Amino acid sequence: MTPISITKFADMTVKHNKNVNRQELIASLKATLVAKKNGASCVLCGAPIWAAGSAITGTDMCFTCTTGEADDSEDYEIV
Repeated sequence: MTPISITKFADMTVKHNKNVNRQELIASLKATLVAKKNGASCVLCGAPIWAAGSAITGTDMCFTCTTGEADDSEDYEIV
């Protein structure tokens, strides 16, 4: 995964999703990143969560369970 800051991820997401509230997204990203750092695991398989995806979906899930893909090399993760 490519590391990205919370603000850059939020800016990119809002740019492509005009209905997303930037401040609410930032709050969700911060909370999800804290949960990941505290060991939150995917509700489906138990792997560490994908914080960026979990913040968007509102569900603690890993990259694979969120997207159905195994290769995360071209995706972002907040840091």
